[in-house]
Order: sequence, then structure tokens, then C-alpha cells
Amino acid sequence: MTCDLKALVAVAALALAACAQQPTQHPIGFPPITASVDDFALTTQIAQNSSEEESLEDRARRIFLNSPPPASDLPDTALNQELLFKFLLSEIAGQRGNLQLAAQGYLEMAKSTRDPRLARRATEIASYGRLQSTALEASRLWYELDKSNPQARQSLVGLLLSGNKLQEVKPHLQALVSGGGDPAQGFLQLHALMSKHPDKAAVLTVVKDLAQGYKQLPEAHMAVAQAAFAAEKYDLATSEMRAAMKLRPEWELGALQLAQFIQQRQSAQEASDYLASFLEAHPDARDARAQYARMLINAKQLPAARAQYQLMHEAQPDNPEILVTIGLLSLQLDEFDTADTSLKRALELNYRDPDMLRFYIGQAYEERKRAPEAMQWYAQVKGGDQYVAAQARYAFLLGRQNKLAEARTYLRNVEVASEEQRTLLIQAEAQLLRESKAYQESYDLLADALAKQPDNADLLYDAALAAEKLSKLDVVETNLRKLIELKPDHAQAYNALGYTLADRTDRYSEAREYVEKALTLAPDDAFILDSMGWVHYRLGNFQEALDYLQRAYARRPDPEIAAHLGEVMWAKGKKAEAEQLWRSALLEHGDNELLQETVQRFMR
Repeated sequence: MTCDLKALVAVAALALAACAQQPTQHPIGFPPITASVDDFALTTQIAQNSSEEESLEDRARRIFLNSPPPASDLPDTALNQELLFKFLLSEIAGQRGNLQLAAQGYLEMAKSTRDPRLARRATEIASYGRLQSTALEASRLWYELDKSNPQARQSLVGLLLSGNKLQEVKPHLQALVSGGGDPAQGFLQLHALMSKHPDKAAVLTVVKDLAQGYKQLPEAHMAVAQAAFAAEKYDLATSEMRAAMKLRPEWELGALQLAQFIQQRQSAQEASDYLASFLEAHPDARDARAQYARMLINAKQLPAARAQYQLMHEAQPDNPEILVTIGLLSLQLDEFDTADTSLKRALELNYRDPDMLRFYIGQAYEERKRAPEAMQWYAQVKGGDQYVAAQARYAFLLGRQNKLAEARTYLRNVEVASEEQRTLLIQAEAQLLRESKAYQESYDLLADALAKQPDNADLLYDAALAAEKLSKLDVVETNLRKLIELKPDHAQAYNALGYTLADRTDRYSEAREYVEKALTLAPDDAFILDSMGWVHYRLGNFQEALDYLQRAYARRPDPEIAAHLGEVMWAKGKKAEAEQLWRSALLEHGDNELLQETVQRFMR
């Protein structure tokens, strides 16, 4: 074959330009035949790298078809000048974003050559470009030319289903189930193929028909169950899955599917109970155990969840993901030695996010009052999501050693990658000042930052808290109202405003409205429950106050909640209980201002 390939590429590019209104960049996801190269680089690859061992025609075929020369069962397509021109035109069109022209070009070549590789390429490009009719036409041709290729059938099935052509697709689904020699795998593919079809009832009918001859196959029952669930036939879905599990009681995939149905239609607890019973009979079911453990975490049953991860660790001792989960659960359970051991072992096993592990190991040391070791670990955090938090913790520990100036200097010298990180460090410095009772400096720092970012929600909130310490109640109210306007679902903004109004003014009814709103947004938040208890106390509703405060303290034994709860107990005549609660809280939080002030008022 003789032709000026460089000229041919140029002509193809000009032809494309004549078809387009404006040039379009190569879409990121355009399925490539070759590596991304410009038009003339294609020519260079073909023309300059040809050799006696590989003819010009063979090299063009390899580059454009991404395939070796045709086997005996493929047409021996002659790559003449006209066909090469169409190759170039179609590929350049695709790279420039004209997927309609690219797909149509490959489809025309597939029709003329009867080459399934070109039909497949046309199908891929048209599907990517969501050109439904072209994709379906190309897919039909691909399957016609390569019936033994399961990918060709699956592509056609998917396109027929998305085009709502159930009658045409049914023979293909029957062949998918029975023709490949493994009906189980065929039935397992049905749900993925048919899940996007809009007529769920029609899909269920088709799947039930397909499953008629496979009563003893668990996968067939699962396919019916999945179609039934999608069609909102929940009783049928559950009964089909139970039938599948009766046929194969040890089937882990089936157990997971049944648990999902139970969770979605009954309750998470019943699904969890089902998986627990399944694991009792089949303790080696790893995926089921992992799902059961996740459900326990979601249910806040942390000791039970960790026990499950410990069992998984025994089976997979060198799995760092399991070790990290054990470590984090142990941190939440205040079992810091176990957390430390697990996280360090995960670090040895090259866990994918070592900086995260270093941060949490630092926390484990800090919780054990071992500040020097904690600071060493925090200092090793060099990046990632915990980077700023680690630097803040390092500075706080400096501050608690009466090194406030050094801590502030440290925070100001931290290298940041964004303005957001710099703002987080300003907030950390303000908190450091607040902990050191430098309330005016804390407020000034935040007010200055807020002047530069007046709509920053975090700065509005922190500045309001700092203003409250200085009795700037007008600033508190202004900031929090603006924050609520910016973020109407900000539960802590409603809570802070409601608590401040109840604690520092006599606007109790208004305060109650704000805290009630906060509770609707975060009903289990201990500090919001505390605020509601305090509002009721200020309204004189002592029993309601006691109920809310006891719930809050049970969720989080915070010293300020203890101060409020003790005061309400005292008001109800339970002075001994109040004194016992305060003394216990002082042992752990003797430096808390509110707790100290409350105890001094009532026990002097």
C-alpha cells in the first residue's frame, strides 16, 4: 500500500474541522485505542517506526485496532487508503470530543469489513457518549459478528434493557443463563444487568420465567428475590432468599443479601441478629463477620464490634485494616494500651495512611497523661487529614506546660497548604488562649480573622463563644444569628444561642425554642440535652431538667454537665447526691471553671 500518511492525517483533520462548529478537547474518558497523542504524532508512530519485520499495514492495524493481525476466524481486512482515512477521521473525532462522528465512522467500517473489533469499538464510543440508537445498532452488529463472545452478549443485553426492549432481550437472557455452561453465574449477573430498567414489575416477570427450570439452584432464587425487592414485593423477596439459604445453608453471599433485606424492611437489629446466628453456624464466613461488625459499630455496640474484629484479626493477623479498626475502637473505649499496640502494629505493616496512625498513637499517649511521647508522635505527622490537628495538639501540650508564648509561635510557624488550614490554626491558637484564660486576646484574634472572612461559619461560632466569656452578649447574638442564616441546619449555633439566652438573660421561652430546634437537628447530642435541661431549670421545671441532664451525663460525663446536674439535684433536695457527683467530677476535672464556681456557691 502506498500513500502519503502525513498528508492523509492532515486531510482527515481538515475534514473533521469542516464537520465541527468549533474544536472540542479530547474528553477525559474517551476510550483510547492508542496512547493520547496529537494527530501528526500518529503519523510519526506509523511512518517512522515501520520496519521490514512489521509492514506499514500491520503497524497501522496494531495501532488503530489495538489488536494483533486477524486470526483465522476474523476477516482479513485490507487496510487500504480509504479505510485508513476513516480510521484517522474517527479517532481524531473522538479525541476532539465529536463522539457521534467517531462512533458512526467505526460503525460504517464495521459494516463494510464485517470485523467485530470495529463493531466493538463503535459500541464502546457510542455507549460512552450516551448515543443510544448508535450504540444499540453497533452492539447488535458486534453480537452478530461474534456470538461466542460473552462481552458482546452482555453489551447487547444492557443496551436492550436500557432501551426498554424486554421482548428482544429475553432470548439473550435465556442464553446467558443456560448457554454458558454455568447457570449460577448467569443468574448472579441478572440483577446488575436489569437493575436500571424502569419497569420493575416487568423485570420480575421475566426473571421468574427464567428461573422456572432451576428450582434447586440458590442463585436462581436470589435473582428472583432481587427482582422482587426492586418491584417492592418484599414478602416474595424474603421468602425467595430464605428458600435459597435452605438449599445452601452455608452460602455467605446469600446470607449477606438476606440480612440486607431484613435490615431495609424490618430493622437493623433483626438483621444483626440474623448474621449473628449465621456466624454461629459458619464461623469462617469472613465477609459476613465484617458486615456484622460494621452493623455493631453503627448500633454503637463498640465492645461487641471490637470482639468481632479481634476474631477477624486472629484469622488474618497481618491485615493492617483490621488492626486499625481495633485500635480506633479501643480509643473510643478508653483502652489506650490496646489502641497503642494495634496502631503501632498496623504502622509496621505499612498501613496506607501512616500519618493518621501517628496522630492517633499520639492521642493514646496524651490520654494516658504521657505528654512527651504524645508530642513526639504528633511532631511526626507530616501531612494528611490529621496534619493541622496534630500541630494543634502539639501546641496545646506546650501550653499546658506553661509555655504559652512558645506554643503560639509554634502554631504561627506551621507550614500550611491552604487558607483553610491557616484558619484552622488561628482557631487552635484562639482555643489555646481561651484555655489559658486570656479571653480578650482570644476574642481579638478571632475578631480580626472574622473581619477578613465575615461569612466563615467556624469563625462566627468561635468568636461568639469567645465573646460570651467577655459578656459581649450583643456580639454573641449577632454572630450566632448570622451563622444560623448562613447555615440553617447548624445545630450547635441554635444550641449556643439558646443556652446563652437561658444562662445570661431572662428570655427563657425564646431560649427554649432555639434549643428545641437544635434537638430536632441532633437529638442525641449530650450538650444540647444539657442545654435543654438548663432551660427547664431556669423555667422552674426541676423534674424535666433532671431528666434531660441525667440523659446528657449518661451520654457524656462532662464536668460542665456535672455542674448543672448537681445544681438541679441540690434544688430538688438531693444534696448528698449532688455533693457526691461534684466530688467525683472534681477528681478528673479539677480545673474546670464552671464546676469550681458551682461547687463554691453551694458547698462553701
